[in-house]
Amino acid sequence: MVLCVHLGAPAWTLFCCAAGSSGVPSLGSMTRARWAALYRDDPAARHTANSFEQVVDEVCFMAGPALAMVLCTTVLPEAGLITAAALLFTGTLLFAAQRRTEPPPGPRPARGRALLTPGLRVILMTFLATGAVFGSMEVATVAAVESFGHSTASSAVLALQAAGSCAAGLVFGALPPRGTAGGRLVTGVAAMALAVLPLLAAHSLATLAPLLFLAGMATAPTMITGMTLVHRQIPAARLNEGMTTVYTGLLIGISTGAAAGGWTVDHLGATSAYLAPVTAAAVAFAIAWAGRSRLRVPPPSA
Repeated sequence: MVLCVHLGAPAWTLFCCAAGSSGVPSLGSMTRARWAALYRDDPAARHTANSFEQVVDEVCFMAGPALAMVLCTTVLPEAGLITAAALLFTGTLLFAAQRRTEPPPGPRPARGRALLTPGLRVILMTFLATGAVFGSMEVATVAAVESFGHSTASSAVLALQAAGSCAAGLVFGALPPRGTAGGRLVTGVAAMALAVLPLLAAHSLATLAPLLFLAGMATAPTMITGMTLVHRQIPAARLNEGMTTVYTGLLIGISTGAAAGGWTVDHLGATSAYLAPVTAAAVAFAIAWAGRSRLRVPPPSA
């Protein structure tokens, strides 16, 4: 991809290069599976660990775009991508070298697949729509900021959304969880759906920035609760399968949402860009609400 960009290759070659990213390991799901295995018998510690993991994610989402912008504008246009590839390669090897925290191999699981668990299907579909919120909101925010005449501020404004999630994750992780995990997931998705609605009324950078911070505050609690539910819905022998399945659904949603957000901007204009994330958030809430009874099903035996 770096060579294609540097040599000015046709756009279709970039799509071919991007397809290679499908071979990247799902580090997010594997990390969360390790936390779940380390604190299998300590729900409070597992809650704190999942919160910490989500906060670290948000810090990376804040620092990554800013670092890429600096590298691409001050070094060379390809520097951001080269740095990202180097960090991914190095980080993956370092992660794989941590044999001490690897979950021990379990007994061969019973026949069937994790997706046969009704509760996991609800979480998967909810995360699919939630991912669409994230993907479309990023595209919508870039379009909105450009329409306000502040195109260079896109990275900083996007970082505000991650900052809101980071702040909420710190608070959520410090407090003991209340109520059922299924109820918390529905509440989190509902809060997300309500929080993105005011973005439709943002007509300047001064109003958009704080609204994005508030919209991001529903992200971390929803993600943390969703991963907690995955742990409770499936047996330990299928934990990594369940985590990876849900995480893949989230990534598919992000990709689909980005495409939908781009279509919305091109056909309806930047002022209507946030229609895509608002719609996706409403769908996520509808799925979570309709499937809330399945989230109370006890986990199957191994």
